[in-house]
Amino acid sequence: MKFITCTFESHAPEILTILNDAILHSTALYDYKPRTMDNMVSWFETKRKAEFPVLGVVDDHGRLMGFASYGRFREQPAFKYTIEHSVYLHPDFRGRGVAKELMFRLIQLAKQQDYHVMVGAIDLENEGSIYLHQRLGFSHSGTINQAGFKFGRWLDLGFYQLILSTPASPVDG
Repeated sequence: MKFITCTFESHAPEILTILNDAILHSTALYDYKPRTMDNMVSWFETKRKAEFPVLGVVDDHGRLMGFASYGRFREQPAFKYTIEHSVYLHPDFRGRGVAKELMFRLIQLAKQQDYHVMVGAIDLENEGSIYLHQRLGFSHSGTINQAGFKFGRWLDLGFYQLILSTPASPVDG
């Protein structure tokens, strides 16, 4: 396993494949329709402008096993120290500890960028993701029951948070 910074030029098609698999076959994303390469252009541009990481991990053959990133939690300025993260794996690499390693590194990046709270919004059917987050120190901070409707059923969305020791000197404004 090798950890990398993903770029549009090198990784957009693989990230798109991973995201679309999650859209079509799981409740990890509450989208109905697969995303397009145009979506990837704007997604990477948003990450670049805000200096949000797109951390990837590749296998010995250079194949993207998965990726993790974060972005703004809410737009209001008082939320500037809070981010919402995501981690997705290619189906061939699930259950091998890859997500844990990605998340560990993502947490370190969040600390380096002086964020204070990481939030994960997890479908409550996703027991693997919930277990992973709990092992990394995240705590359940709330549930929105029947927040989404997909695959002919209501979905409950759980929020899990990790409070970081950063920043040392937060400021208003």
